[in-house]
Amino acid sequence: MKTILYILQKEFRQIFRNKTMLPMIFAVPLIQMLVLVFAATFDMKKIDMVVVDKDLSETSRELIAKFDAIPFYHLAFAVPDETLGEEMLLSDDADAILVIPANMERSLIRNDKARLQLLVNAIDGNTAQLIYAYSSRIIGHFNRNLVAEWKGIPEFTPPTEIKMAESYWYNTELDYKWYMAPGILAILVTIIGMFMSGMNLVREKEIGTIEQLNVTPVKKYQFIIGKLVPFWVIALFDLAFGLFIAWLVFDLPIVGSLWLLFGMAGVYLVGVLGLGLFISTITDTQQQIMFVSFFFMIVFILMGGIFTPVESMPHWAQTANLVNPISYFMRIMRNIILKGSGFIDLMEEFLSLTALGITFLSLAIWRYRKTT
Repeated sequence: MKTILYILQKEFRQIFRNKTMLPMIFAVPLIQMLVLVFAATFDMKKIDMVVVDKDLSETSRELIAKFDAIPFYHLAFAVPDETLGEEMLLSDDADAILVIPANMERSLIRNDKARLQLLVNAIDGNTAQLIYAYSSRIIGHFNRNLVAEWKGIPEFTPPTEIKMAESYWYNTELDYKWYMAPGILAILVTIIGMFMSGMNLVREKEIGTIEQLNVTPVKKYQFIIGKLVPFWVIALFDLAFGLFIAWLVFDLPIVGSLWLLFGMAGVYLVGVLGLGLFISTITDTQQQIMFVSFFFMIVFILMGGIFTPVESMPHWAQTANLVNPISYFMRIMRNIILKGSGFIDLMEEFLSLTALGITFLSLAIWRYRKTT
């Protein structure tokens, strides 16, 4: 135990002597929380729509006014054909084109029906679906109002009316920042754990101090633990700092137990730090470990469920996620912070993280070679 304490003392001194380390400990969580939580969002803030009104009737103007009343719709008019609108769509100056055909009002009066054309830029499939859903809802609401006005009935309803009341649990305001903040915190903790721990060991190789340690009677597990614990503490501190920023800036509700959250984070960090140290044992330079760690980070983050649900991924991707620690920790963060989940609810994630932590840490200890 004394040996580990001496190694820890040496590691903490070495960390705080590094002039770039302290700014990273405080600046990285601050910048990530204040920038990425705002930037990483699927909320629609602005929809540029071109309206081609070939009818020029009172009804068409009322429909256009419906769209114009929505704050995030920005309308541009191209009359009387859609050529300009298509050019704007091709040049990404417009997100959608609403084409109102000629004689739309006359068709409604004579035939009780009319057609509209909605062209949506579908390069971004998720954005296109949102634009289509919003626009379809506006047109449907306009149609019901038209029926009520022209036919003298409130709307088409079935004989037995079913009324639905919407209620959103855990994120009642559908605030995307509340959804993203726990995910960004998970990424932050992973970066601190995987990059810094691994680069610290490789830096020992580059400056030659690793040779001095190798000739000492320090055992391999003592050396790995001494390298792991300081960054385990730093990562937990950054998690607390990031949670404070999220609570202060985004008013993030922390419904569950903080003790459970930090306990789960501690187990998760053992695995991530173990993976970073394992990678450092098979690399010789900081450039090599950055490249290998970056590869794992990108794969883990994109498949971890921060942007898209894991359940929506192909079956093979869901199977691959069984060895992805970020996917487990992402669920833990969101479930504890937003839902208030307890330990029993997260038993599967806890056992999986424990197994991965033991595996990665064992690999790091096994692969480390005391060679001079």
